[in-house]
Amino acid sequence: MASEREEFWKQSSFVVIGNSARMPFPQFTYRGLKQNQKKAYAIDPAAEAVLGDPVFRDLRSLPEPVEAAVLEVPQDETADWIRKVAEAGIRNVWLHMDTETPEALTLARQNGIRALTGTCAVMYLLPREFPHNFHGAIMRLFKKY
Repeated sequence: MASEREEFWKQSSFVVIGNSARMPFPQFTYRGLKQNQKKAYAIDPAAEAVLGDPVFRDLRSLPEPVEAAVLEVPQDETADWIRKVAEAGIRNVWLHMDTETPEALTLARQNGIRALTGTCAVMYLLPREFPHNFHGAIMRLFKKY
C-alpha cells in the first residue's frame, strides 16, 4: 500500500516553486515529474528556464490550474507561498524539509491545505535517482519512511 507521501505524487499536475537567487532550484523534483509524464510547471523569479522549459514568475502566470505544489524556497518565503497557493486553490502542498515554519503550517491548516513536511520530497517520487534512492532505503530500514 502506498504511503501518504507516495500518494501525493499521484496528482496529475504540479508546480515546483523555487528561488534560485537564494538556493538551488529543485531540479530533481522537476525532472522526476517530467520523467513520470506528469504535467509540471516551474516557478522561479530568478530564472528564465529550468531543464530547457520556460519558467513562470508566479501562479497567476501558469497556463492552467494545477493540483499540487512543491515548495523548496527559503524559510522566510514559505508562508507567503502558502498564501499564494491557497489563493490559487491548490490544496496539496509539499514543503521540502527544513523549509516549513510554524506560520506556514498554521496558514496551510487554516486554508484546508494538506501540507507534507519533514522529508525530502524526491525520496518518494518513483523511480528514485541517487542519492534519493539510497536515502529512501535508509529511512525504510529505520522505519522512518
